[in-house]
Amino acid sequence: MKLKPFALLLTALFPLASHAAQPQVDRYVVTFPQGDNVEYKGTYATNFPNGLPVGVGSGLQFIRKDGEALVFATVTDRGPNADSPKSGKKESKIFANPKYTPLLMTIRVAGGKAEATDAHALHDENGPISGLPLPEGLIGATNEIALSDTLQQLSSDKRGLDTEGITPDGKGGYWLCDEYGPFIINIDGNGKILKKYGPQAEQGEQGVAGGLPNIIKWRQANRGFEGITRMPDGRIMAAVQSTLDIDGKSKNTAQFTRLVSFNPETGKTEMYGYPIDVDVYKKAKDAKIGDIVALDNNRLLLIEQGGDKNKVMRNLVYVVDLSQASDLTAFDKEKAPEFDDAGQLNARGIKLAEKKEVVDLRKLGWQQEKAEGMTLIDNQTIAVINDNDFGLQAVLENPDDYEVDGKGHLLRDGKEVATKIALKPLEKPESQNELWVIKLPEALK
Repeated sequence: MKLKPFALLLTALFPLASHAAQPQVDRYVVTFPQGDNVEYKGTYATNFPNGLPVGVGSGLQFIRKDGEALVFATVTDRGPNADSPKSGKKESKIFANPKYTPLLMTIRVAGGKAEATDAHALHDENGPISGLPLPEGLIGATNEIALSDTLQQLSSDKRGLDTEGITPDGKGGYWLCDEYGPFIINIDGNGKILKKYGPQAEQGEQGVAGGLPNIIKWRQANRGFEGITRMPDGRIMAAVQSTLDIDGKSKNTAQFTRLVSFNPETGKTEMYGYPIDVDVYKKAKDAKIGDIVALDNNRLLLIEQGGDKNKVMRNLVYVVDLSQASDLTAFDKEKAPEFDDAGQLNARGIKLAEKKEVVDLRKLGWQQEKAEGMTLIDNQTIAVINDNDFGLQAVLENPDDYEVDGKGHLLRDGKEVATKIALKPLEKPESQNELWVIKLPEALK
C-alpha cells in the first residue's frame, strides 16, 4: 500500500518555507500476499486471531530493477519476543513462538505496493535454526533467559541466531550479521548457512570459524552486529550496534561504537571507531546503529538512532568517511580506547571516522521508533525500512515491583505478586513494516 509522498505534504503545509530542495519520499506499508504469518497458539492467542505478522526489515538490500519494479532482499530477526523482568541479575525475554526460524524474504515494490514473498527459512546441515539465545558460558552468549508466554524458562540453543543485516556476497548468496555472537554468516540464496564467523576464541564452538576480533565479545546484550555491507573491494564491514561494555565498565562513557572490517579471502580484520553524537544522549549506551551501506571503499551510509536526553527519538542518516580513521587493533593491546575521553583519544593519536549528516528521517515524518534496514538504489536514492517487532508487545496487568523466577512466577521478596504480563498487539503504525524510498536533493558524491 502506497502512502502520500511526504515531500508533497511538506510543501502543502509550509508553502513559505525555505526553497531549499527537499528529499522526495515514497512511503509503502509492506504486505504479505501469500498469507505469511507467524503461528501463535499460546495463552494470549485470542489477542492474535490471525497469528502474528512477519517482522521483516531487520536488514534491507536492493537487488535489481524489473522494469519499473524495485526488488529487495530482507531478513527477519530472531522472532516474536517481548520484554520481561530480570531473573536475578540476568535479562530475560518472552519468546511467543520458540520454534520460530529467522527468514530470508523478497520485497517487490511496484504499482504502488510493497509485497513480501518467497520466504526461505535459515538452515544448516542439521535443519532449520532457531532464534533462541546461546547457552550461558559460550563466548558471545548474551546470558539472556528465554521464557515462554507463561514465564516458564525455555532451553537455549547453540545454533541460535538473531539476524540483523544483509548484503550480497557476490556469488548469488548473502552475508548476514547477528546480535548474539556477534556473528557474520554467509548463506546461499535459499537461506542455507555456509559459514559462520565469530570472535576468535569461539573457534570450534557450534560450527563457528572464529576469525573476528575478541574484543567484540564485549558487545552489550542484544546489541551485537546491527548492520553489514560489502565494500567494492570485497571486504565485509559490520557495525556493532552500541558502545562496547568492556569488563562491564565502558558502555556509558565510550565515545564511539565499532565498525569491524573482515576480508573473507585473507582473514584480515581491522576496526574503526564511529563517533556517536555523545552529547545528545543521557548516556553513551543509548546511541544505536540501525544499518550501514557501502558507498565506496572508504565511505559508508550509516543510521544513528536512539532516545536523546529528553527521550525524544532521533533517526539520522550520515555519510561516514573511514579514510583517515585509525585501525583500533593496535591500540587495544595497550588499553581499549573505550575508556578514553575525547582528549585522551587525541593524545594517543587515535582518529575516529568523520561524519556528515545526509538526512534526518524524523524531519521527513518518520514515526517508527527504529529504522533497521537501509540500502542504496542509485547514487541519489536510498530505501529504509523498520522492524515491526512482529506486532507484539508485553503489557503489565496490576503492576508492582517484581522479578521472574523462570517457573512461571513473578516475585517480590520471595513472595508472588498480583502482577501479570500479557501479550497484546502493537498499535499502528508500530505494528506495520514501512518501507520508504527517498530521493535525495543531490547525488551522494
